[in-house]
Amino acid sequence: MEPESGSAAEPAAETPAAPADGGRPARGRAGLAVLGRVGIVLAVLTVAGGGIWATSRAGSPQASPTTTEIPALQVKAADVAPGSTAPVDATVNGAQIVTGQQSQPQQQQQQQQGKRQGKDLLSLWADKVSDVTGIPVRALIGYGNAELVLRASQPSCRISWATLAGIGRIESNHGQYGGAVLQANGYPSKPIIGVPLDGTPGVRAIGDTDHGRFDGDPYYDRAVGPMQFIPSTWARWGGGYDPQQIDAAALAAAKYLCAGGRDMASPQGWWQGILSYNNSVDYAQKVFGLADSYAKAAQVVRMS
Repeated sequence: MEPESGSAAEPAAETPAAPADGGRPARGRAGLAVLGRVGIVLAVLTVAGGGIWATSRAGSPQASPTTTEIPALQVKAADVAPGSTAPVDATVNGAQIVTGQQSQPQQQQQQQQGKRQGKDLLSLWADKVSDVTGIPVRALIGYGNAELVLRASQPSCRISWATLAGIGRIESNHGQYGGAVLQANGYPSKPIIGVPLDGTPGVRAIGDTDHGRFDGDPYYDRAVGPMQFIPSTWARWGGGYDPQQIDAAALAAAKYLCAGGRDMASPQGWWQGILSYNNSVDYAQKVFGLADSYAKAAQVVRMS
């Protein structure tokens, strides 16, 4: 994703149309993700309240050399005018999250059973959608869960897993950039770290804000994780978790896109949201084409 990326400042949550970069370097910069080396990342995937999947933080990664490979270079931009329409709407079919606030022991037991059922349904849905879209199951679980959480907490936003998947494809090929594999705990097998935002031509200068904690760079910020957040934006939207973890990253991206009461199912809201993530029409057209094709492919999926 590109919240507060290499070309613009971080947008205020109350400004739905702010053309700021979501959290990573914009298009040419955002796509230049780099794989850093890190020690063994130990993270236990847990189900938090409201169905949010969270993980423990990992150790600081080492900054690695940069690369000119662009994950989305082969993605074709859709021939659609900004603001004219939104991608085909798609929602997670048959899955559920638990949002109850009950506290009695028996009620807690029932709630935990509901969470297990919700996870199983989400995994089943992801298996089926993966077959028709080619998106890794583990990435779909992250995108789908983020939609479900926002559906419960901000129903007017109408964010779709397909839009999150479109962004995830461009930013890191769904956590598979550079040969990485998205593991069962939601982490890529190698950390995904972008180029240093050091002010070189075409790159905005953003000095270090995290002391190298997330990006391994004590001098400049870099975009990190499968949705490519820069550390300063992650500090606002990440909820204290790790940007490398797909569930946390997808959820933060969904919250970012829904900021300011934005309706991500309307043409105006959708384009405002994507352009706030990365202020590039070409980028938004690529996300549009991906999201639209994913949603159409998934229409054949039935959970009953």
